Amino acid sequence: MVAITMEQHLPFKAIPYEQATVEVQQIYDETKRALGLPFVLNWFTCQGGNPLLLQGNWTKLRATLIEGVVPNIIKQLIIYNVSAQRGCQYCAKAHAVFANTMGKSFGENFIITQNLDSDLIPLSYRTAVKVVTKAALHSASITTTDFQQLTDVGFNQSEIQELMAQADLVNMLNTIADISGIKIDNELLEIDT
Repeated sequence: MVAITMEQHLPFKAIPYEQATVEVQQIYDETKRALGLPFVLNWFTCQGGNPLLLQGNWTKLRATLIEGVVPNIIKQLIIYNVSAQRGCQYCAKAHAVFANTMGKSFGENFIITQNLDSDLIPLSYRTAVKVVTKAALHSASITTTDFQQLTDVGFNQSEIQELMAQADLVNMLNTIADISGIKIDNELLEIDT
């Protein structure tokens, strides 16, 4: 077996907006609008060579992360926490930027990803992060007690399903980020300063 270097990851070659097909540009445009970003994330451009895959993964991400009734900050915190624990540098950094930006509502100098156990964060948020992180990292260890914890802090069945979908989503996000070898977007680093 021959070792493959990151430069040889041709199946995951980033396709910049200017070089993308019209079909891929339309998907890129959707991601920018939905995420409120003026640029296309590297996580999407590394899939730009396969429009079917890009569309499928974008549809799943949009339905699971962006849409729904569970506050987006909880979802961002889950993805950040799982990614950080798993060692997915791209996803941990990207979702830390999103979560920390949203977390400013808890205090201008409050960095939510560095204070996940803080009493400033609602108990329901902290419980969701803890239980769904467990589901993403050790799904076979989830018990009825975990579901009861989510119910006890106010989540209904539909919201619990939406939360648990984050466990599946973060596994997909981390896998693609890690195997593609993408680096954090310079534009996200600028937001983080």
